[in-house]
Amino acid sequence: MTSSPPAAEGTSPEPVGPVAADPVRLGTAPGRWVLLATVLASGMAMLDASAVNVALPAIGRDLGSGLAGLQWTLSGYTLALASLILLGGALGDRYGRRRVFVVGVVWFAVTSLGCGLAQTTGQLVAMRVLQGIGGALLTPGSLAIIQSAFPHADRPRAIGAWSAFGGVAGLVGPFLGGFLVDTVSWRWVFLVNAPLAVVVVLVAVRHVPESRDPGRTGRFDALGAVWGALALAGVTYALIAAGDGPGRPQVWVSAAVGVLAGVAFVVRERRAREPMLPTGVFADREFTGANLSTFAIYGALGGWSFFLVVELQTVLGYSATAAGAATIPSIVVLSLLSARAGALAQRTGARLPMTVGPLIAAVGVLLLARIGPGSSYWLDVLPGSLVSGVGLALLVAPLTATVLDAAPDHLAGVASGVNNAVARAAQLLAVAALPVAVGLGGDDYADPASFDAGAGTAMLVCAGLLVAGSLVAWLTIRPDTLKT
Repeated sequence: MTSSPPAAEGTSPEPVGPVAADPVRLGTAPGRWVLLATVLASGMAMLDASAVNVALPAIGRDLGSGLAGLQWTLSGYTLALASLILLGGALGDRYGRRRVFVVGVVWFAVTSLGCGLAQTTGQLVAMRVLQGIGGALLTPGSLAIIQSAFPHADRPRAIGAWSAFGGVAGLVGPFLGGFLVDTVSWRWVFLVNAPLAVVVVLVAVRHVPESRDPGRTGRFDALGAVWGALALAGVTYALIAAGDGPGRPQVWVSAAVGVLAGVAFVVRERRAREPMLPTGVFADREFTGANLSTFAIYGALGGWSFFLVVELQTVLGYSATAAGAATIPSIVVLSLLSARAGALAQRTGARLPMTVGPLIAAVGVLLLARIGPGSSYWLDVLPGSLVSGVGLALLVAPLTATVLDAAPDHLAGVASGVNNAVARAAQLLAVAALPVAVGLGGDDYADPASFDAGAGTAMLVCAGLLVAGSLVAWLTIRPDTLKT
């Protein structure tokens, strides 16, 4: 794959900055500015996600939420993100990746303030949905900017650095979120996004080169976006509502609507003149395989993250700060090793780390499944956290680089959007489905005995998903992919 050709104006609006800039090199001042902007933006979203997980029990107590309300606090954001992230990538390809990226950062910050001021569960969920729209604009942009700004030889290491430095936000998030919950209020978990957003916008506007796909026009596949959002919303609502009784009419009606909308989405994308999701990208076996592996792995990640932080607080009696701190070791490992994993994939090829990484993470999750009343942090929580962190560190950068490498450069935004949509949809469905699958509902999140029994089973399911992701990677990824 070669670097992207110069972007033409075509029918796109006049850009806000330089278009078709020459690729920047990793390790140079321009390269460091590009990494800083993308790392801070993705880190802001990661900080928010990891901190919100820790804040869930406090949100439930303050707003009187049941388990479904807590699920929607996570799923409302993820639903909007997963539904619209393809559109966000396509917007960047058409109108300028930096431009859409900056709009997303500002939107994310404003709606974060709305989350922090919410007075009811309904208001919080509504603002989380709006926050997800901002995430859908900024998330694919961060990776697409890296893909278009750096030459092919530098991308695996750039993505590894993005993963490593972005992991710092994941490192700070749980501890900061827990500290804010215990000392001030869960509301500050959202309010801290504003100052970060200001820095990101200033750096991006001054130092990030503009880029776009010259072949894209200004027309949008609005109908495809509607069908995709309706499909995810219908299935998600059915799964969460099933926790209060799977036989109710609204469960089956929403499930049917979701499935039919999913079929309509596929038909639409195959027939549309300018689809939001060009189905031709799936003709590449590695692109399809890497995304299937992503679905299994990130579904497991979403599931075990949700259950672990609630288990620590509900069953083991941890404070929010302690629960957040307990997740730090795995994120430290991820942050320290991700850049090295990107370099390793260039020496060994991507298939090896993408196969071994999920298996190691599965062992870590099995260790976490042993957590229960009276468990020791040092003997039960820490080992599983460290082992799962090593597994994730091995696979995240090679997986992301493989997805982007398998797609043409001019579809960088689409490729990034597809992979992010797959990851978020997997997390969305895992958080919605796993509690139902293990028999949890209502206020069970506050009952130690009920939640502990369900959490142990859910961890076993997550380990199985990781093994499935490993198998898919072994069968679909070439041994020499990314190898230099």
